[in-house]
Amino acid sequence: MLILSRWKSFTRWDVHDPDVPPRQRRSLKVDAPVVHWFSTSDGAQLRLTRYQGGSKGPVMLVHCIGVSSLMYSMDTVETNLLEYLFAEGYDVWLLDFRLSIELPDSLAQATLDDVATKDYPAAAAKVRELAGVESIQVVAHGVGSSTFAMAMLSGMQGVRSAVCSQVSTHLIPPTINRLKTGVCISGALARAGLKSVTAYVDRSAGWTDRLYDWSLVMYPMASEERCDSPVCRRITSLYGHLYEHDKLGQPTHHVLHEMFGTVNMRSLQQLGSITRKRHLVDAAGDEAYLPNLDRMAIPIAFIHGGENECVLPKSTQITLDVLSKRNGAGLYKRHIIPDYGHVDCIIGENASIDVFPFILQHLDETAA
Repeated sequence: MLILSRWKSFTRWDVHDPDVPPRQRRSLKVDAPVVHWFSTSDGAQLRLTRYQGGSKGPVMLVHCIGVSSLMYSMDTVETNLLEYLFAEGYDVWLLDFRLSIELPDSLAQATLDDVATKDYPAAAAKVRELAGVESIQVVAHGVGSSTFAMAMLSGMQGVRSAVCSQVSTHLIPPTINRLKTGVCISGALARAGLKSVTAYVDRSAGWTDRLYDWSLVMYPMASEERCDSPVCRRITSLYGHLYEHDKLGQPTHHVLHEMFGTVNMRSLQQLGSITRKRHLVDAAGDEAYLPNLDRMAIPIAFIHGGENECVLPKSTQITLDVLSKRNGAGLYKRHIIPDYGHVDCIIGENASIDVFPFILQHLDETAA
């Protein structure tokens, strides 16, 4: 009966139809942006999109892996983080680094070290230059937060304070993610010649994709988190349980294909290595970062979903403890968001009420 039920869920094939006219989007509650393209030291072309809401900023918002800065500007919630900070008078800069699914460079093989040591310093320097300031603030989520920590631990300058969502220097996975990384699935796929994987799928998918998506119907998860979306199942199989469905909101769930896409295998392999080690390491698995914890001696607020089944809440508790021991507890604070998971802390239907005030509080306390 369980298999039959899941087969019926699969055959409904609740997935985006690329032949349907584009949906009508609401207008964002911000002024027109200014887009700045810039190059890193190795020639990667990155993008900063500026929304100047006032004189409080600048604050740079940094996305996770396999997505883009769209996660901060989705129109399917009443107020996204961009609109929230813009209304509060911040000069908001959305960064799309080399893993952004909206950039051509996302198709190239790259490591998280590349993001940390090339993309972050170049982006922070560009914001400081264009805004005419000595230091900026950063809000980063997921892998964007891990690579922010790696950038700071590598010696990046010019960041005054930060908000780190869900992860930082340490990553404690749930059992299923630990098992997946333990058997080195990403490494095996890379050795088989696969260059990338994607969460995106639409109605034009062939039977190979459809059979793959059918296999994911059996992926273990709580019954209340099951749904009819192949994109949603792909997201879970790639990264783990990223959100609580009841916090996400149906309009956002319906357009997950707009937010999630391709990720290259080299970055996934490094993420797997970090997951196995349970703390930041470089692409070779070496301890390039944690010996330099003194370089993270800036005010940082950690945000963590209390029900996060992608990166367990104890992860940021460990980070808080090690940084407090090294640099003093007065620099750091941590907020657990009850009933929330991972990315729903950013794109959740009511995140502007339940989560964003903690982000704003820290930014206001550490504003220039």
